[in-house]
Amino acid sequence: MVGAHRTQLYSVAAIVLFILGWAFLSRNADPTLLPSPMLTWKTFVELVGNGTLESSISISLWRVLSGWILGSVIAIPLGILAGTSRIARAVIDPFIHFFRFVPALALISLFLLWFGIGEASKVYLIAYAVAFIVVVNTATGAASVPADKVNAVRCLGASRARAIWSVIIPASVPYIFTGMRLGLANAFLVLVAVEALATQSGIGFLIWNARTYFLTDEIFVGILCFGLLGFTGDRLWKLLGSMVLRRYLRSSGEY
Repeated sequence: MVGAHRTQLYSVAAIVLFILGWAFLSRNADPTLLPSPMLTWKTFVELVGNGTLESSISISLWRVLSGWILGSVIAIPLGILAGTSRIARAVIDPFIHFFRFVPALALISLFLLWFGIGEASKVYLIAYAVAFIVVVNTATGAASVPADKVNAVRCLGASRARAIWSVIIPASVPYIFTGMRLGLANAFLVLVAVEALATQSGIGFLIWNARTYFLTDEIFVGILCFGLLGFTGDRLWKLLGSMVLRRYLRSSGEY
């Protein structure tokens, strides 16, 4: 416990030193190039006061969570299938390892043409970016389960479907957990580009719009919001894992 408190103190000290260094560097700098922490805070308060930041954050969160959940829901069954069936893996693998190297940003125009300029195109594009990293991690986890464990369950009379449900899926949970955690980071990366290029709302649009008018302080507020939202989401996901999935993640060190 003492070690944990000491680690937290180190983290707080590092953040304080970062802010002090930022303030020192911005002391004689042009605010258009490097706004000070105080100016950034003032802009943050103004954006909160007029409702701009609250609206942008809520829209961005809805998009990233919707795409992340949709991509994971699609990817996990595909990953289990690819990890447990050689035929399925032979069929799915070429497509997975082809499309996962096609950047989501390269598909923005196509998704806008296919799904329109509404929310669907943004959510589907984020889901696309999330799905491949989750499916690869899930398939790796499913394929790494020792055959002896599956055969032992089958010898006791369990069907193949029962063996997958009771042995392979629980053993794959750490991989699924990690894949979804990495997928969440991917979701935020794609969200920035989507909101900057193909929408009129969200934090990404706030940053892009501020760039047009050289409002660097607003750009800094947007960047800090993305970082804080991503950090908070990652911490909450780890907390959920430590509370709900402890029995599966204990040996993996994920929490």
